[in-house]
Amino acid sequence: MTRPGSKMNRKKRVFAAKSFRSVLGFTSRHWAHQPWRIAAILVLIMLATVAQLMTPIFAGRLVDAIATGSADHGPTWNAALVAFWLLAAFYLASVVLRQLTFLNIIVLTLKMMSDIAAGAFHRVQRFSTDWHANSFAGSTVRKITRGMWALDLLNDTLLVALFPSAVMLLGATVILGVQWPVMGLVVGLGSIVFIAVTVSLSVGFVAPAATLANAWDTRLGGVLADAVSCNPVVKAFGAETREEERLTHVVDKWSHRTRRTWRRGTFNGGVQGAMMVVMQTGILGVVLYLWQNDLASAGDMAFVLTMFFVLGGHLNDVGMHIRNLQRSINDMEELVGLYDQPLGIEDKPGAEPIRIGKGAIAFDRVTFRYGAHPTPLYKDFSVEIRAGERVGLVGHSGSGKTTFVKLIQRLYDVSGGAITIDGVNIADVKQESLRSQIAIVQQEPVLFHRSLAENIAYARPGASRAEIVEAARQASAHEFICELPKGYDTLVGERGVKLSGGERQRVAIARAFLANAPILIFDEATSSLDSESEVLIQQAMERLMLGRTTLVVAHRLSTVKSLDRLLVFDKGRIVEEGNHQSLIGLKNGIYRRLFERQALELTRGLNVA
Repeated sequence: MTRPGSKMNRKKRVFAAKSFRSVLGFTSRHWAHQPWRIAAILVLIMLATVAQLMTPIFAGRLVDAIATGSADHGPTWNAALVAFWLLAAFYLASVVLRQLTFLNIIVLTLKMMSDIAAGAFHRVQRFSTDWHANSFAGSTVRKITRGMWALDLLNDTLLVALFPSAVMLLGATVILGVQWPVMGLVVGLGSIVFIAVTVSLSVGFVAPAATLANAWDTRLGGVLADAVSCNPVVKAFGAETREEERLTHVVDKWSHRTRRTWRRGTFNGGVQGAMMVVMQTGILGVVLYLWQNDLASAGDMAFVLTMFFVLGGHLNDVGMHIRNLQRSINDMEELVGLYDQPLGIEDKPGAEPIRIGKGAIAFDRVTFRYGAHPTPLYKDFSVEIRAGERVGLVGHSGSGKTTFVKLIQRLYDVSGGAITIDGVNIADVKQESLRSQIAIVQQEPVLFHRSLAENIAYARPGASRAEIVEAARQASAHEFICELPKGYDTLVGERGVKLSGGERQRVAIARAFLANAPILIFDEATSSLDSESEVLIQQAMERLMLGRTTLVVAHRLSTVKSLDRLLVFDKGRIVEEGNHQSLIGLKNGIYRRLFERQALELTRGLNVA
């Protein structure tokens, strides 16, 4: 009967082995970008190891020279001098060659770390909207930074540690085996058993625990970043203690998983120490046997003992290096996972940039569902928006308004049908070129923790200060910016927290003015503003709409009254269509009910005031 736990352990071992293969394959692919440097490192470290292998041989010859004669005897003295100078030369060569190795591996590792960080950032930036919605920003940052530094340890372990240790073990086995076959057998078999047991324990026993510990380490980073970035909400509800308790729960889990990993690592080190004692005892026993039977001279004894100490150091190091290898692979596996993660929304091979001219938009029998949701939101959905037309999107929450504008930006791919702009299917063009020609002002504009000038110029990085100021004037933002201590050079704080909601909206509109895109989207741009801010922003919106195909997702219907056409959504369908006056005239119409309800709420508010 198979115990359930044994199946789980097998799965963990298989997963750990898969992680090793994945990370090592990922690393070797990046090594391939610098083949000559890799070759130089391997050659240099091999020569340094060979020089180290020679030292026990000439140490033995030096002892033989001293033991068999006196310093007054010319040949003996010459033999001793030759052994001495060769020892010194090999020591010096080993040191110089290792220094050259380190200089090369610094260049190799820094280039790899830079490439991997840039590549991970490139992918994260291009992951789908769904991926970002389901991922902690802090956890993602932690995966990348932890993986970068783990690469440093991995390169050192493989190239400067394990490779020379393997050369040393093989060389020692051959050199000792040529002179004394039994000694070569003891060293060779002992080394093989030692490495096999160490690798098995690392991959099958320590690595699964380390993977789980790293998952909680990533989660810890995410919880910290989440609480810190939402600190205004924490303060607003006096929830500092509550957040600390939440963090304590995660820290306890992380501590428990990490403690188990460290204990397993300690046990692994103990097993390696015990095997080293057995192997050392075997080597010493064999050399004593050879000496007792006159099969080894004093110099041979010195040679074997010196080789024994060098070999013992490498075997001890092999255990440590394999533990480091396991740790670095565990630390890198989540970073490698980012590279293996599909982007979600990808450009087709050979996709060309789109050049939006007039900005006519058409949905042609579009079917779309979110993820694995069984019911599509849109089914055979068709609508056309003329170039330069100003269209309002109205309806209850969840009716499909925001999804409509997200599909135009190709933040999601449709399941069927096509969305075209100026007759070009947006699925066939480069996403970056598409979105760069669509200006959007969101309900909650996100600003970078940079200056106001930089935030406005984000739409057109090469814009001059005069163009930035003019865009701010058009957006009714110039006045409040000039009142700030540093004006356009004022830093706005993370996500723009130093500005009010209305100020952030005006900066976002200024950004849209500067973009000068042919298609413009307002996504609930005035829904959370006070009346004075709303008036300023509506005036700026009117100026911005001129000559552009404009979509306005609106909760406050006062913002869409003057638009050319209104589309009323309900459960992913357009159930009413027309301008404000025509829709108000529809008895029992959704738009009329929504408008009357908002008018009644406004009247009640005025009466209360």
